[in-house]
Amino acid sequence: MAEPTNNRNLLEGARVYLSGPMDFVASRIYEKHCGWRNRVRDFLSACGVTVFNPWHKPSVKGRNAYAEEDAMAAEIRRCWTFAPDAEGARSRARCAVNFGEHVHIDLRMVDISDFVIAYCPTNIYSVGTPHEIIVATQQHKPVLFVSPPVEFSALEALEKRLEGDVELSALLERVKDEIPIRPNPAGIPSLWYMPIVGSENFFDGFGYAAYRERFGWTEEADLLRELNRPPQRPLFPFLERMTQGHYPQRWDPRENRFIDDSDWLLLEDALGQGQRSPAPDPARQGVGGK
Repeated sequence: MAEPTNNRNLLEGARVYLSGPMDFVASRIYEKHCGWRNRVRDFLSACGVTVFNPWHKPSVKGRNAYAEEDAMAAEIRRCWTFAPDAEGARSRARCAVNFGEHVHIDLRMVDISDFVIAYCPTNIYSVGTPHEIIVATQQHKPVLFVSPPVEFSALEALEKRLEGDVELSALLERVKDEIPIRPNPAGIPSLWYMPIVGSENFFDGFGYAAYRERFGWTEEADLLRELNRPPQRPLFPFLERMTQGHYPQRWDPRENRFIDDSDWLLLEDALGQGQRSPAPDPARQGVGGK
């Protein structure tokens, strides 16, 4: 581990966007109120970080209820159709225009963030998450990519119960192919992400166990999964080291050693000393314009 650059909290005043599946999760209500973003918010808020959460979008000045995630999204889905006639085209155009608000504000939150945390279990379909990851990496912002183990304990129990029943076992195999159900116990992400995100920005969990008492976290599903199978490379300790002055590192294959990760450009106050506009000189008021 690199020595701390100083004793400063490098995350103080930073902004983060929490990216991850929303549409095809098991329960949108559960995910919004009890999902992983809530615990990450608790942890990062305590580190002095401003957290942007797409479930709770910030208010837009002059626009009431802009891109509300629940009511508007449900209405948009009810409008969708594949009908090939003019009415079908009208409905699809309405969906595209209305959901454009969601895309607009979520990408704006990516724009104004200093880094992104992306939770990407390989069993949940998502389109917005890869889009946000690509936007962040094109802006040379770090993406901290969490790819947890994917296991189906209930499915394994059902398979054992059906042993000896040839017909039902065959039916279950058909279900697994049609869904499809693909375990990923090692949490290996899509190889496509690896050159995009950077090899040192992958984590197989958050590391809830070490912080649950501090934040009073109850035993939600993802927390229990981590307690049963502790991550090898948890995200929270990585972030906590940054609050102790440790600058993030990446592996340089040419030099064959760790070096500072230059994507971590956590800027000081943009209007800091030497950059503030000078105070107006009363003696010059009204000269050269208003």
